Amino acid sequence: MIGTPLPHWCRIVMNSATNEFVANLVPNRLDALEISGTAWRDAGFRSYEHVAYPGFDICRDRTTRTYDIIIAEQVFEHIRRPDRAARNVHAMLRRHGVFVITTPFLIKYHPEPLDLWRWTAEGLKALLEDAGFSTVAAHSWGSRACVAGNFDTWPDYMPELHSLENEPEFPIVVWAFARRDAPQTPLDRLIAYGKAIRRRMAHRPDRHIV
Repeated sequence: MIGTPLPHWCRIVMNSATNEFVANLVPNRLDALEISGTAWRDAGFRSYEHVAYPGFDICRDRTTRTYDIIIAEQVFEHIRRPDRAARNVHAMLRRHGVFVITTPFLIKYHPEPLDLWRWTAEGLKALLEDAGFSTVAAHSWGSRACVAGNFDTWPDYMPELHSLENEPEFPIVVWAFARRDAPQTPLDRLIAYGKAIRRRMAHRPDRHIV
């Protein structure tokens, strides 16, 4: 199985869907970037990198290189400007590159350090389309029993107790697969280079203001 499966009941269907999607892309042909996580480190990608806040702020920063796949699991609900973040992801993808994003919906408030946003499948699709993605498939899963089960803890999945039947009116998790169809522009590359230079300068120990 690709990635590190989480045992939580609320994530079983979502994890299965994302693992199957990535497996069908043939990971050993892909250069991958993971945002604020390392669950996909051993997924067999041709190359793998990860970035994390505060050293890398996806709302502000872009890498100097581009990727075939970018993954952000349970990240976008915690960031201040998901619209900017989605545009930065789009800019860091190669033509026909894909973005795999997962987010919660009917999940309790969990600041890490912030908890700011919730999207339905339609809302997540709109966010990604507005960022420039022309091909977006968004999905959701949940049930009233699982919603109630997550009131106090994140229960581990036990097949003998927990149903995976979907009740569309009670989505707990939402995920999407989005493809960049347009080629990267010279302006994309110039912006990425400038932001990377500024980020490196900001973290230089001998940096001083004149």
